[in-house]
Amino acid sequence: MSYQLVQLAGGAYSLRSLAHGETFHPVIGPVAEAEALYVRQLRLCERLKNHCGEFVIWDVGLGAAANALTVLRALREISGKIRLVSFDCTVEPLKFALKNAAALGYFDGYEHQIAGLLQKNSVEFQNGKSKVIWQFKGGDFPTFLSRSSSRRESALTSEIAGLSRRTSAATKFLSPHAILFDAYSPAKNPAMWTLPLFTNLFQLLDPQRPCALPTYSRSTILRVTLLLAGFFVGVGHATGFKEETTIAANDLSLISEPLDLRWLERARISHSAEPMTEAIYRIAPLSPANWQRLEIHPQFQ
Repeated sequence: MSYQLVQLAGGAYSLRSLAHGETFHPVIGPVAEAEALYVRQLRLCERLKNHCGEFVIWDVGLGAAANALTVLRALREISGKIRLVSFDCTVEPLKFALKNAAALGYFDGYEHQIAGLLQKNSVEFQNGKSKVIWQFKGGDFPTFLSRSSSRRESALTSEIAGLSRRTSAATKFLSPHAILFDAYSPAKNPAMWTLPLFTNLFQLLDPQRPCALPTYSRSTILRVTLLLAGFFVGVGHATGFKEETTIAANDLSLISEPLDLRWLERARISHSAEPMTEAIYRIAPLSPANWQRLEIHPQFQ
């Protein structure tokens, strides 16, 4: 068995991956962490309430679906259209969690939708006052981003050359308003934390569509990586024992506490600030070339 049910110190239950040696949402539990890190920090209720058209959310790291279901439950009382796209290389933790739904607690009322997602990779349903299309995209996320970025570049080149006037389905698919980023830690899953991955991700965002991405890490190396990928980056909300997390966005207005020049100086002298360029975990101080790139980032001008 690759997963086991564990009870956290606060009493809530969560899953532990035996293969990775990591517990999902290990401190305050799945629902409390998702509410603090994603629902409130992304201002999802406020943004959906003021949004016209389809609101697209990427759920990177579906796992046991705690983040996705907490978001859906939070948005039940708001009229709107939601497209939730979940990414993961496996649905095994979700299948295991569904069998333990009673102990986990957050599946209540969504068991049928989860079953449909597992069976067909897509399900449409009424979520209180909102209409939801929930899709699952399986496979290797870094490869997906790399291929999608290449396809988008080809589509844009063709359009500029006058060969195509239609927007591809892939381009429409790749325009999130919010991203829930919840991969295993860099030490256990370095492929999900590299500079090429976040660069490809940033390039797939629509510049005219403000999008924010919170995640649980507050590490200097992550924040440098996000900045060099093109994002604006700020201090994220506290969760559990973590006094702060990280939030990135393609629009500075979505960040309430941007990283400042004092943080930049700390990054310059940090022993762990150089982004990973390949899927090999390592720590190193910032290179002179990347320091120069950071200095001229629009956030610090």
